Amino acid sequence: MKIPKLDTSKIVQVRLNENQYYQEEFPKKQIVLHHTVSNGNAKNVMSWWAKTPAKVGTAFIIDREGIIYQCFSSKHWAHHLGTKSKQNKQLNQESIGIELCSWGPLTRKENPMLKGSPKFFSSTGTEVPKEEVLKLVKPFRGHLYFQKYTSSQLKSLQILVNYLCETYNIPKTYNVDMWEYSRMAMKSNPGIYTHVSFRKDKSDCFPQLELIEKLNNL
Repeated sequence: MKIPKLDTSKIVQVRLNENQYYQEEFPKKQIVLHHTVSNGNAKNVMSWWAKTPAKVGTAFIIDREGIIYQCFSSKHWAHHLGTKSKQNKQLNQESIGIELCSWGPLTRKENPMLKGSPKFFSSTGTEVPKEEVLKLVKPFRGHLYFQKYTSSQLKSLQILVNYLCETYNIPKTYNVDMWEYSRMAMKSNPGIYTHVSFRKDKSDCFPQLELIEKLNNL
């Protein structure tokens, strides 16, 4: 199936203040996928970033409806990896970060009064509806339950990643290494990765089948 071209006019421009990212251009080698560990409001994520002095952020955020928000030009950069590597600054400079709005890993809690009716909660205690919960076959980074990425999100993500790969000549080849800590990622090898590829303490993004299928069909 041919991937639709990105209509850049439909990207919502909600820019971070100029002191919240670096207006420096670097050749881009990698795309790094994250999830926000928050609700579906992309503007709330940007508001939180704006309150931090560390220039943390990603160029794009995709909300639960599939709307793409742009925080700064993909030519520029901000800190989004947070590795302990001596190459951390370079890795941030050479990569484009994309956030998917999602609570990420969830905790299952049983109601002793209602057998068979578990509830699921985010790390901040927000309850997530059962229909939005995905149970993995086996735990990923210590977690068995995650809030699903939506079909609309993944469709927009595929279109955006395809556009960025073509714009910056980044390989589209799906890399199974992206679900593990990756020496290839840490050595600035070109490609598409997740935050998991750079840090052993992260679980974003998780290997939802629909996400893998989208990346397999760029």
